[in-house]
Amino acid sequence: MAKYTVAVAGATGYAGGEALRILAAHPYFEVTCVTGRSSVGDKLGKHMPHIPQLADLVVEDTTPEVLNGHDVIILALPHGASGALASQLDPNAVVVDLGADHRLEEKTAWDEFYGGDFYEHWTYGMPELITGISEDGSYQHQREVIPGTKRIAGPGCNVTATTLALQPGIAQGLVGPADIVADLVVGYSGAGKNLKRVNLLAAEAFGSALPYSVGGTHRHIPEILQNFAHAAGKNASAANEFTLGFTPILVPMARGILASVSAKLTDTALNMSDAEIRQVWTDAYADQDFMIVLPEGVMPATANIIGSNAAHIQVAIDRKAGRLLAFAAIDNLNRGTAGQAVQSLNVALGLPEDAGLTKIGVAP
Repeated sequence: MAKYTVAVAGATGYAGGEALRILAAHPYFEVTCVTGRSSVGDKLGKHMPHIPQLADLVVEDTTPEVLNGHDVIILALPHGASGALASQLDPNAVVVDLGADHRLEEKTAWDEFYGGDFYEHWTYGMPELITGISEDGSYQHQREVIPGTKRIAGPGCNVTATTLALQPGIAQGLVGPADIVADLVVGYSGAGKNLKRVNLLAAEAFGSALPYSVGGTHRHIPEILQNFAHAAGKNASAANEFTLGFTPILVPMARGILASVSAKLTDTALNMSDAEIRQVWTDAYADQDFMIVLPEGVMPATANIIGSNAAHIQVAIDRKAGRLLAFAAIDNLNRGTAGQAVQSLNVALGLPEDAGLTKIGVAP
């Protein structure tokens, strides 16, 4: 079959660069256009020497005229930029926004955490998101609404790790909606390429850990709560039924996220054995190829998922505290951003879901 042509906007940033790395080896996609801002006129090889197949592509200006005419358009742009651009893009192209502009369903959540223009919610690009449980006990997933869509909103990376860690427990009523706590250690690429939020020299960052966007201010919070509501089989307006203490911590690694999420056990869970609770996660992810529930006692480690679209999951029970502990390790640039976007593109276009992707990490 002929390959789908792809244009990538914001091609020289972290997310855009990871998308290019994946697409360069994808059997059904061909990157034919890359755009940027400060890099316009440069050959891509100047900025992405690790992708030699695409080195001779010239970075063009990010305009609708340049992006239109391609089968697929990936927007790896700052928040606000993709929303303003999207209305001018070809309605027949499949567009994936890696930013936040089309993730949230409720305007009130957008106004509180982002501000500015609120843009239309697009099909959410997390195929494994649980959206309810059928009468026969089987899980419903976001994957079911992705085929054929022309507009996909890529989830946030911290959102992905937190959601995948806890959602089976929410779906099965094993944890309560109140007093959920998520602490995430995040590689520096998760804070963006210019790191304006931290303003640390490399010498200061090395060997140091730094919390950021603390006190309930991180912009991924409403998206996580939205996903929790869906995992409970409810619509986005039920997100306010959940409370989340969320703290991301920058640590001296280039990429990767380790999410540690805890929540109060319900009476249902307290009457189950640890093995029965663990089995809920095993069953929930049994047919989800990129979700790896690790053997009992084996904890997720970011080194094991770098470069892959996998999520490594673990669950533990603290009976004395009455809390469930759920862990997820992902590559923030792959599973958390570009890999998940390509996975959703595969589903939308009817391609094999794992085309161009791997669940094999690069552990030493």
